[in-house]
Amino acid sequence: MKDRILYLVETLNKANVEYYVFDNPTLTDNEYDSMMDELIKLEEKYPEYKLSNSPTSKVGNEVISEFQKYTHPTPMFSLSDVFNEEEVVDFIKKVEEVVGPTDYMCELKMDGLAVSLIYRDGKFTTAATRGDGITGENITHNVKTIKKLPLTLKKNVDLEVRGEIYMRKSVFNKLNEERSKENLPLFQNPRNAAAGSIRQLDSSITKERNLDIVLYHLPNTTLKYHSKSIDYLEELGLPINHHNRLCHNIDEVLEYIHYWNVNRESLPYEIDGIVIKVDNIDYQKKLGFTVKYPKWAVAYKFPAKKVITKLTDIVCTVGRTGQITPNAVLDPVKVAGSTIRRATLHNYPYIVEKDLRIGDYVYLHKAGDVIPEVVGPVLERRTGSEKVYTMIKTCPICGTKLELTPSKIDLYCPNKNCQARQVNSLIHFISRDAMNIDGLGDRIMEDFYNLGIIRNIVDIYHLSAKKEELTSLEGYGSKSISNLLISIENSKKNSLERLLNGLGISGIGLKSARLLAEKYETMANLMNASYEELLTIKDIGDVLANNIVTYFANPANRILIRELEELGINMNYTGKKAKYNEEITGKKFVITGTIDYMPRDKIKEIILAYGGYVAESISKNTDILICGHDAGSKYGKAKSLNIPIWDADKLSKVLDTLDK
Repeated sequence: MKDRILYLVETLNKANVEYYVFDNPTLTDNEYDSMMDELIKLEEKYPEYKLSNSPTSKVGNEVISEFQKYTHPTPMFSLSDVFNEEEVVDFIKKVEEVVGPTDYMCELKMDGLAVSLIYRDGKFTTAATRGDGITGENITHNVKTIKKLPLTLKKNVDLEVRGEIYMRKSVFNKLNEERSKENLPLFQNPRNAAAGSIRQLDSSITKERNLDIVLYHLPNTTLKYHSKSIDYLEELGLPINHHNRLCHNIDEVLEYIHYWNVNRESLPYEIDGIVIKVDNIDYQKKLGFTVKYPKWAVAYKFPAKKVITKLTDIVCTVGRTGQITPNAVLDPVKVAGSTIRRATLHNYPYIVEKDLRIGDYVYLHKAGDVIPEVVGPVLERRTGSEKVYTMIKTCPICGTKLELTPSKIDLYCPNKNCQARQVNSLIHFISRDAMNIDGLGDRIMEDFYNLGIIRNIVDIYHLSAKKEELTSLEGYGSKSISNLLISIENSKKNSLERLLNGLGISGIGLKSARLLAEKYETMANLMNASYEELLTIKDIGDVLANNIVTYFANPANRILIRELEELGINMNYTGKKAKYNEEITGKKFVITGTIDYMPRDKIKEIILAYGGYVAESISKNTDILICGHDAGSKYGKAKSLNIPIWDADKLSKVLDTLDK
């Protein structure tokens, strides 16, 4: 389970960055939601394996570097998701167990980009994205271009207000038509188009995109009801959604959901669900927050739209670790603006569970990206001619007998010399999170491998000697080859963690590679680290420690590293080292309860910056419990284990000693 949790955390964090930061989603909403749900359940069952960087403890994602950072006066929380009526009913029951019967404000969940606005004395001053919930991106210059947003309110008031920036369907369609004529990449959906537009460094481009905005939340309102705060926003001249409805019981909430599930296509903009909020502000305060979500609101997600196509075959591919992935070969079908011909089926148990057969017509989620999920067969279309799929027993590339991974779920090819594994390992080495070599994409790497130009990592750094040969190849001009060679040369300066990630040590991604690089500083130090020593590092368990030791014990890998060093590849960590504080550095913390003057995520951030660790559960290895008011069972457990406890005053004194 530990490895599965690690995989889910790394996959979901990567998906979050691709979605929120780069506006380029690589998981469908349904796929993301399913993995998140699995992670939440696993963390509840195995709390000792929960990672400090788990997306279940994060609000959003990191700030991209092009924009100035902005710290929100009030943290921006995201909402927990529910996916069916039973979960909606369960949410309402939990609320009313605490506060009794109450009203709920139901709002259309706009599919756009969350934003926080600041007005001072009635004048618009600042706009920022959610970011990680504490720090966002300052996008003021672009938000000013939104025509619907008043720069001066009807009253001279100070205001912090939250909302959503979005793009109407008609604007989106026109924008893509224009991009198609100019042979530019098309936006996948209005949400991505809006997010991409608001992140333009040139505000004139943003202005041309005709974005819209709707406001829906006052985080510091003095009014008694949320519904009244919406009315107040309209009185100030701010745009609100007039489809909101105040519901007085469960039946009215469900009726509202049913209506918009059927009629959402009639709207001029995209929505992906319904937000349900407790209307009474005092009740909201009583219900409070989890680390990530308010307990007084929830987002109901509409079922993903589906399309139907035929599954004509199932073929298997081989990844860089040898993992075998079955893929559905489909009759071409349009999904979210892209023509889809294949979709991953993950593993053989997935095929059996879904009862997928070759020749079936199947449902695909019509989600907002180009990686659809095969939901299941259209049983009423079966004719009896469909064939049950039998999983392959040998590698489709090299013919080696397949073996089960330690999870006993996936198959893999154990032949490290398998060409498919070799090619995918090379593709991983040059990827953005590894050595980040521009100009060597998947297709080019496959071409160079098949032509015998690149057969191993070292060959990449000998390409300069083959410049004349490369420029003679069809489709490879001298300028593109020159740029490629410059990118290869620049990659030699990368910090150690990128090289560690690129080497493809089993289970080591960029996060754990950075952890190791910062700890050991040089490749030589890491290569000499013992299994026992590695186990002392936070988030490096027995499996990863064994993988690291095994990798560096292999003479072939040591030769590879020596050759790379001789070629001038940097073997040192060049990133920022954690600051030192005797009361924090190297210690393992758990935080419980509420610290009034600082959000929990900010406390975690400071601890990590000073080389401490943050866990979610108390154990005998916990050094310090930080305890605010409304603490739970962790306080009692810490007392029973004689673990030192810092209250808010003690924490404040420690914070005062830190470098400012």
